[in-house]
Amino acid sequence: MTIQDRIGDVTERIVKRSHDSRSTYLERIGKAAEQGPQRSRLSCGNLAHGFAACGLSDKQALAGDVVPNLGIITAYNDMLSAHQPYETYPALIRQAAHEVGAVAQVAGGVPAMCDGVTQGQDGMELSLFSRDVIAMAAAVGLSHQMFDAAVFLGICDKIVPGLAIAALSFGHLPTVFIPAGPMTTGISNDDKSKVRQLYAEGKVGRDALLESESKAYHSPGTCTFYGTANSNQMLMEIMGLHMPGASFVNPGTPLRDALTKEAAKRALAISALGNEYTPAGEIIDEKAIVNGVVGLHATGGSTNHTMHLVAIAAAAGIRLTWDDISDLSDVVPLLARVYPNGKADVNHFQAAGGLAFLIRELLGEGYLHQDVKTVHGTDLSGYTVEAKLDANGNVTREEVPAMSGDEAVLAPFSKAFQPTGGLKMLTGNMGKAVIKISAVARERHIIEAPARVFHDQNDFLTAFNNKELTGDVAAVVRFQGPKACGMPELHKLTPCLGILQDRGYRVALITDGRMSGASGKVPAAIHVTPEAADGGPIAKIRDGDMIRVDAVSGQLTVLVDEAEFNARAPAKADLSHHHFGVGRDLFAAFRNNVGTADTGAHVFGN
Repeated sequence: MTIQDRIGDVTERIVKRSHDSRSTYLERIGKAAEQGPQRSRLSCGNLAHGFAACGLSDKQALAGDVVPNLGIITAYNDMLSAHQPYETYPALIRQAAHEVGAVAQVAGGVPAMCDGVTQGQDGMELSLFSRDVIAMAAAVGLSHQMFDAAVFLGICDKIVPGLAIAALSFGHLPTVFIPAGPMTTGISNDDKSKVRQLYAEGKVGRDALLESESKAYHSPGTCTFYGTANSNQMLMEIMGLHMPGASFVNPGTPLRDALTKEAAKRALAISALGNEYTPAGEIIDEKAIVNGVVGLHATGGSTNHTMHLVAIAAAAGIRLTWDDISDLSDVVPLLARVYPNGKADVNHFQAAGGLAFLIRELLGEGYLHQDVKTVHGTDLSGYTVEAKLDANGNVTREEVPAMSGDEAVLAPFSKAFQPTGGLKMLTGNMGKAVIKISAVARERHIIEAPARVFHDQNDFLTAFNNKELTGDVAAVVRFQGPKACGMPELHKLTPCLGILQDRGYRVALITDGRMSGASGKVPAAIHVTPEAADGGPIAKIRDGDMIRVDAVSGQLTVLVDEAEFNARAPAKADLSHHHFGVGRDLFAAFRNNVGTADTGAHVFGN
């Protein structure tokens, strides 16, 4: 199949840019693969410790070194609704392994925080850094060198990117990611947003707000809006690390359990002890990364992945840039409308045809690379199917229907919602930034407004509550970057910004912090880099400066005299209160060593 010109051009320049680092990476994992199963080189004492807690038959199997051992890395906890179902997965996976004459062990657990719990709270300042902690924790679990393949149990915001980085660090190991699926649909996202806005206006009380939120987030499974968690699931499937059709099947269903067992068996089948050896480091190549970016644009996915995908790519020796992401956005059409980009949730998206329909549409027009490796053993065309159960309770697959089940949620290529992707990169005299435009009305893609500068999101809220914001405003919330305080998400601002916009004002947010996949109807230039704590131009903005956010031409500009602006001394801020409490003192090394947002905001090799 002929690949679309821009897709091909961007892929080729990534290949050329990454040649040396990718070659070094492949050589490294190739040498690891040549060494064969690691258990053969463990001392008797090492091995005895490794299987001491196993049953007799598993001990005998592991002692012989001819039976594959599957390592389970789990992000299970009871705090995340999406991860609570993982409590029972190790037993299912062990059962699946035994059914094919193999062994499975929980290799380790990783931390998994809920951004929904920490939104607007001090704990949110640990969120982005938790991604790299998760990668390191997963590496600790796999460092025992007892395993021939691995499965990763994770769904939510920083967890999947952290697990993916770890999987690529152990890129010689075959790896399958196993999701748990979204919770069933609660109240509509529109109703939830209305109550939030009414609460921000003081028109309803906390009891009404909590009742509304509890009806929206009501059971095990991912939150049903299309934020970072569900963007993660899309990425793992379109990049070939899920089994086909696995992403959006609800937890606690027979199909979900069958898919979990199937994934475990498949991970064992593609180990080096079988005939289909497929290491994770070969699945995630330049084409797979481009496929991930295309999927992100076509679905209007999370802005967080402008950092996470860069960091994941780097773990595989691939050098992805914001320019690559932006250039792909210019040609990839938006095919999905899932809240906050529309009224539907991911369950509606799945019912309309889901990823199988979307992948088929993009493949048919040459917008995805078909010739990639996947854990399924097919190229990407093997992912244009729906997973179902046969009469014996086994997973079977059928081609997705030719027509979308709801073109208001999932459009065919010929009826795309817009000709360009959901994300846009911005550049100008303020540096570089990201904006999510798929949920922003077209008439608000260009905003000019006077700046009102804040060094803390709570200062903005105070100004709003004091009725100080009574006209057009470009809210500049700075000193929120990774070096300053870990780059928290600033969703606490969303209802108030929405109220100002609904009052007829021209409103925009400019910040070196984050907003994530739930970025809504207010244009927000986020991830501004260089950040204020690095002396970036955002630190030179003053109240009253006219700011232009132009998502059409991709510009972020302070409309002041250039010489005068350059001569300004950057503002300073006392950030000491961000550096202690809820464990933040333990992350000083991360703040001191973290890279910039456009290079992935990670601490590895910076």
